Amino acid sequence: MNAVKDVFRPGLLQGRHALITGAGSGINKRIAERFAEHGASISIIGRNPEKCFTAALDIEGRGGQAAGFAADVRHYDALEAAFKHARERFGPVDICIAGAAGNFVAEAAAMSSNGFRTVIDIDLVGCFNTFRAALPMLREEGADLLAISAVQSSLPMSAQAHVCAAKAGIDMLVRSLSIEWGPRGIRCNAIAPGPVAGTEGMDRLAPDGERSWKRLLEGIPMGRAGERDEIADLALFLCSGAARYINGTVVAIDGGQVNLGSLPFGSMLMESLKPAKA
Repeated sequence: MNAVKDVFRPGLLQGRHALITGAGSGINKRIAERFAEHGASISIIGRNPEKCFTAALDIEGRGGQAAGFAADVRHYDALEAAFKHARERFGPVDICIAGAAGNFVAEAAAMSSNGFRTVIDIDLVGCFNTFRAALPMLREEGADLLAISAVQSSLPMSAQAHVCAAKAGIDMLVRSLSIEWGPRGIRCNAIAPGPVAGTEGMDRLAPDGERSWKRLLEGIPMGRAGERDEIADLALFLCSGAARYINGTVVAIDGGQVNLGSLPFGSMLMESLKPAKA
């Protein structure tokens, strides 16, 4: 599916600086590209330097302004230092998107404490670190914070206890910050995507390829996966003036999956953990 390019007026984010964690690949990379297409200067933050710098070069190759800065969202001091370099390059931050995430398929009974903690640290602690480190660098009046959550925040799901806990925490963090920072002119919202095609995350969550996708799509009323462009367009809307009175909201973009529940998705994940038949 192609993005509908004429929905938004050209230059919607002209003159704004968007800082995005986890933007070296997948959904967040497409958000970075989409924002650059609309005139924003993009700071790409990620723990893989090569991915960050390559993503920034891709944007610059299309005529945009972008730079990559290596930092792990779990390490506050490193993240703060990267943000300072980004501010020196492009000025105060107008938009901050917390997109770094981790996931793997595991039953809780087979999961180590370190495995559980890793996802909590990347997703939830990383989201807090991102927003907290960005706070003193924001151009406060009219600044936008956006977290990339997931349907697991509201759908309990087999083999995803770690992700469900982390994403639910992100949703409540967003709501809490919207109350604390709203009076300062800062809006804080979240996007909760369902399955999105062509991403590393879904490659891990659909290990049996076409068979996994068939089971998964049974639990989505629209009968298809989301596209990266669709997530990027929602992010663009929420960080535009059209959404200026939306604050503390988690927006699901999942083809209606949350309305049917997680059974097909969770059943597929549990089946993927069973030993293959000889």
